[in-house]
Amino acid sequence: MLLGLDSDFPGLMADVNVSGDGLVQLGAVRPEAAELLAELITAGLQAELDGSESEKGVSPRRRETPAA
Repeated sequence: MLLGLDSDFPGLMADVNVSGDGLVQLGAVRPEAAELLAELITAGLQAELDGSESEKGVSPRRRETPAA
């Protein structure tokens, strides 16, 4: 909802299992919405990894822009 994607995921539901682990049910989604979600997850994981590397004193990897 914070990203304004609630209309792309109308069946989105969050819950926890008996162990307290988070579960997310997407429901039916358009292929474009699923691709966007995959990109957001990938970006979030990369940001988390970059943050972990910075905390360890390792420089984050720089992204190179392809030559035009």
